Amino acid sequence: MKWKDLEDNWCPVARTLALVGDKWTLLILRDCLLGLERFDQFAASTGATRHIIAARLKRLVAAGILEKIPYDNAKKRFAYRLTEDGQELTPALITFRDWGKKHLPVRRHAGS
Repeated sequence: MKWKDLEDNWCPVARTLALVGDKWTLLILRDCLLGLERFDQFAASTGATRHIIAARLKRLVAAGILEKIPYDNAKKRFAYRLTEDGQELTPALITFRDWGKKHLPVRRHAGS
């Protein structure tokens, strides 16, 4: 089964995962919560290719999770901000963060 196949699933968890369940989308949402807004910031922070970032931003805007706000009309550049619907994902992302801190701590090499 492909992610797209889950969009019409009866289960709300499956439908939500179909929209925001890949790592690049979750990392973009994390970055938005941390105050990042621009395409280049998302690319630098996540390490995803420009094609992936563009596709995920387009999907999040279409879903009403992010809004696209022009900041440089001459160069057609946009900022991306969480909508009210997007901000409702905050508790889930905080839960992922807290779980990761507890169960997947960063291990430092000896001498670091």
